[in-house]
Amino acid sequence: MNIIGKKTLYFIISGLIIIPGTISLILWGLSPSIDFTGGTLLEYQIKNPSPGFSKEKLKDVIVKSGVEVASVAEAGDDSYLLRMKPIDVNKSREILSSAEKEIGGTVIQKKYETVGPSVGQETTLNAVKAVLVASLFIILYIAWSFRKIPKPYSPIAFGVCAVVALIHDVLVVVGLFSILGHFLKVEVDSLFITALLTVMGFSVHDTIVVFDRVRENLRKMPEVHFSEIVNFSMNQTLVRSLSTSLTVLLTILALVLFGGESIRWFAVALLIGILSGTYSSIFNAAPLLVLWEERKKK
Repeated sequence: MNIIGKKTLYFIISGLIIIPGTISLILWGLSPSIDFTGGTLLEYQIKNPSPGFSKEKLKDVIVKSGVEVASVAEAGDDSYLLRMKPIDVNKSREILSSAEKEIGGTVIQKKYETVGPSVGQETTLNAVKAVLVASLFIILYIAWSFRKIPKPYSPIAFGVCAVVALIHDVLVVVGLFSILGHFLKVEVDSLFITALLTVMGFSVHDTIVVFDRVRENLRKMPEVHFSEIVNFSMNQTLVRSLSTSLTVLLTILALVLFGGESIRWFAVALLIGILSGTYSSIFNAAPLLVLWEERKKK
């Protein structure tokens, strides 16, 4: 399979996937949850409500109490997650009392969490730092691990190409969640950052498998052209990479379908990221390495 020979096509496909999300990020950005903006999260369990009850009615009850509600989402087992501007304990009790009167049945408050704006800003800053620091250490680690590759090939090139593929995966996930946030009001929270870091790790793991085989074959086939060595190495690891990704994807798909509302979008972020990571490690990282060496020779 001549993957390297069609590298331009694979780069174009990546561009077509990334561009809509990037435009969405520029125009609309992401929809941050209270983890980043500050606010209050309430979880209510409502048993045997009066006829005609809906989550829209629950939202109206809270708005009547003078509180701005960001979102109301079903969380399974007759439970609802409510995100709103910061409120204190007394106000939460007042809202609970109003809900019991307006909705009927039994209303139980299962969760009350409040995050201040300063904590939200700190969380945002720490999230950006985590991604940047992880990327830097990945470049340094790969460069150090590949320091003994035959000359004139550069170990830094291996690290940079792995991180470029990683950034591709981050942009795919973040861009798609920007689109989902604008049209479906999907919010990003601290679990989203966890998903991004997990995707980064998986992407680099898959890429290193290919790069490690390239390193081995460079020693075994010193007279063969670099692009041919890379293509041969990719074909050697292709089945393994696809099999590993497929087993992970099946597990995450089960989480998306049956994991419940509270972790569904976390699982969706993982699903998208690992799909993208599988693609980028095969069709972006190694072809970028070949492109790097071709440009260096020119």
